[in-house]
Parts: sequence; C-alpha cells; structure tokens
Amino acid sequence: MNEGGEKMSESLNDASLSEQLSIIHTKGTLDWAYPVFILASTAAAMDKKVELFFTFYGLNCLLKDTSGLKVSPLGNPGMVMKSPVGPDWLKRVDWNKALPGLVWTLPGAAKLATWGFKKQMLLEGQVPVEELRALCIELGVSMTACQMTIDLMGYQQSDFIEPISFSGAATYFANTPKTQSLFI
Repeated sequence: MNEGGEKMSESLNDASLSEQLSIIHTKGTLDWAYPVFILASTAAAMDKKVELFFTFYGLNCLLKDTSGLKVSPLGNPGMVMKSPVGPDWLKRVDWNKALPGLVWTLPGAAKLATWGFKKQMLLEGQVPVEELRALCIELGVSMTACQMTIDLMGYQQSDFIEPISFSGAATYFANTPKTQSLFI
C-alpha cells in the first residue's frame, strides 16, 4: 500500500494520453460497480494504463467485504428491472416501469432487485463483481482510495483490499491525465 500516490504517478505519467484511462468512482451500489470494473479491465486488456479513484460511496467497491453492495431501482427511473426467471412474457416486463416507485421502498425490495441483478449478470456470462475486481488487479489497474473520505466515513485502511493506494483528490488530479477522467 502506498499513501503518497507514487504508484498512481508511476503508472500514468510515463504513458501518452491516448494510452491512459482515469475513472473517478463515487457510487456505492452493485449496479454502479460493474461499469467501472468492466471499463477498467477492458482498457487494461488493451494495454492502457488505468487509474481508478474511489471516493465517497464508491469506497464500498474496494472493501474486503462487498456483501453490502446492493441494487435499488428507487431513485433510478432509467434502471431496467426484468425477471431473470419465468416464462418469456414475464421476462419482458420492465418492473421498474410497471410498478410504482413506492414498491421499491418496501422491505425486501432491494434484496429482490439485487438477487435479480446478480442472476441476470450470471445468465449473461458476467462474473461476480469480486472476480471482476480481482481481474482488474491482475491486469495492473491502479486503484486509489480517497484518504479524506476514508477519514470522513470512519474506515480504516485495513478494511480495504490489497493492493490499493491511499491519497487525496489533489494527488489524484496532479498525477492523472487531464483529458481522460470519467466521473461515474
């Protein structure tokens, strides 16, 4: 682990802008973790230098225990929620559009949505998010947790997977490409 951002600096400063990808991740739900790790692993497999910076709720994606990553259609009207099981007519229904938003506040709704999301991802041949995250590490994706957010939320560095770096936003911006940052 590295607190000064040297790992981030080494990985990104020696490559041209077209060979780099930098993503700031702020979301702490399962459905938002997948795009970040899919983009990162794809770019790394294409020999790009990849830096992921996790801040605020995005830190949940770096925790050793990811069981807290859930899916909630509540407040996400664009989310498509289809049943991964059942007859074809049932699989075609978008439950997020068919049901009133109030339904997603009921006890067990997030658990049901999370189960359905995980099941659908497996049916589509996608690996669990923990395996996708491990693939990113194997491919050399550099991951940095925002130290200010860790302090703010009461985490300890030992709560997170290895190997990741810990630094603040200023270090992140000083060492990443100015034209390649995505905010997710």
